[in-house]
Amino acid sequence: MGVRAFKKGPDYIDPAWLGWACGRPARNLDSFLMGFDGAADSFARHADPVGLNLIEGNRGLYDGVDSRGTHSTAALARALAAPVILVVNAAKVTRTAAASVLGCRMLDPELRIAGVVLNRIAGERHAAVLREAIQEVCSIPVLGALPRAGGALLPTRHLGLVTPLECAGIAELEREIVAFAEGRLDLEAIWNIAAGVPAPASPAAAAVARGVRVRIGYLRDRAFSFYYPENLEALEAAGAELVPVSSLLPNALPGGIRALYIGGGFPEAHGAALAANTELLGSLRAAAAAGMPIWAECGGLMALSQAIRWRGDRWAMAGVLPFEVEVLARPQGHGYAVLRVDRPNPFLPEGTELRGHEFHYSRITEGQRPETACAVLRGAGCYHGRDGVIVGNVWAGYTHLHATGAPQWASALVRAARNWP
Repeated sequence: MGVRAFKKGPDYIDPAWLGWACGRPARNLDSFLMGFDGAADSFARHADPVGLNLIEGNRGLYDGVDSRGTHSTAALARALAAPVILVVNAAKVTRTAAASVLGCRMLDPELRIAGVVLNRIAGERHAAVLREAIQEVCSIPVLGALPRAGGALLPTRHLGLVTPLECAGIAELEREIVAFAEGRLDLEAIWNIAAGVPAPASPAAAAVARGVRVRIGYLRDRAFSFYYPENLEALEAAGAELVPVSSLLPNALPGGIRALYIGGGFPEAHGAALAANTELLGSLRAAAAAGMPIWAECGGLMALSQAIRWRGDRWAMAGVLPFEVEVLARPQGHGYAVLRVDRPNPFLPEGTELRGHEFHYSRITEGQRPETACAVLRGAGCYHGRDGVIVGNVWAGYTHLHATGAPQWASALVRAARNWP
């Protein structure tokens, strides 16, 4: 029986680890970005019909975008008719944990809470008291009890977890994680819960563009790894032949590409290596000057700037955008974003509304402030309540899009690539 993983909410790093753990790409399910129908369709398209499909929630069970919990993990579970296993922080509590579980169950009696996993227990006696209290008060089985870890099992840094691509000694880490969880989770009970859920109906196959494909490059390596699988698949479905390009190896952009997609990542963590790759940076600058369509999100914006400043260092970048960026110790934009395209640009018609998300510690500092394509209705954006910096045929912004919730985006980038002389 196979395992497939999903992550509720916008995120790149957790799905990368989930994908590593189950051996296939993990998918994001986010009703704010995709709508409930889009999330349900994506789940049906990628779920294993006879295996375990695990969806990692985000925040608290009922935490959403407002006081009613709209777009919460609970709302997604209801939309998918999925049972919920609560992970409860049991540090320094006993019967109070049962009150928390009972409150979660009573807040929405239609939501099926199928089990509880206790986290951060102090020892076997603590776990036994918790288990007895929860099963007595809530009649919900406890499916596992995990002790406090001696330290972070997964490596961390300023934006949270280090990505699997950047993790040294990942084979040893896998052994440590297995040893930590082994014998502490009732896997048979968890499998049985999954087995009792009907398989989702298979959606209709997505349309795929026919004809000659247009080559679109995208930076893909340890510095730039924030790409939703659906975004790359949407570009291919729209007629793109995707060409991965390393920003860390000494090479120029390959010949024959007619557009470039630069996603997010950690360019600041690889600033010295990027700055030393003058061949690639020069080819980025030349491509932008020649009018190549370029779509850059967050880390991509940073790579196209004049320079990145972080922790006292300054690294020269491609110099396509007339400003520098500075990475600070606190987030400068974090959460969902809503944009309205209200100015001419190479990609999207005016009036288009875009839903996305941002999570960046950097901000634009010294330099000019070019025209932008979008008003920010929700979120931080680049500056002055705006996002989507436009320089020639370059779109650079802090908002990350998910193709499922922005179906016009992939065809717009492919169309711009075809129309480039």
